[in-house]
Amino acid sequence: MSDIKRLVWNEVAPQGAKALYGIHHYITTGTDLPNELIHLVFLRVSQINACAHCIDLHTRDLLKTMPFEKVALVPVWAEVPHLFPDQYRAALAWAEEVTLVSDTHASDEAYAAASTAFAPKDLVDLTITIAAMNAFNRLGAPFRLPVQAKI
Repeated sequence: MSDIKRLVWNEVAPQGAKALYGIHHYITTGTDLPNELIHLVFLRVSQINACAHCIDLHTRDLLKTMPFEKVALVPVWAEVPHLFPDQYRAALAWAEEVTLVSDTHASDEAYAAASTAFAPKDLVDLTITIAAMNAFNRLGAPFRLPVQAKI
């Protein structure tokens, strides 16, 4: 790991930060998506994108409503379907499809599964949630936002 100090992106570009935080505010206050589901999707997207700051943050958020044993198994959610309700599994699958869109091309199968589990507006809001977390990850990881975790 390099000792090069990275920029604090939201201080350098406060208007850009305000715009992204506006999307986050919409997701957490202007949608009908359950808060736990939002944080579950935030965590899974952050795991895929290897954003330490966001993994740390959203693990802590999710632990407020979900047992540790379940949170620990989020990376392998498909192997433990009994732990997650159908809608959560559909959201996690869609999160992976959208996050890895250059590989998956958001397959018809995944879209069909997601659109079965979510009403149209909720599916759009879920996709906005995924897109926003991808944007935050693409700032958090390259600028090495700090984690709360301590040794």
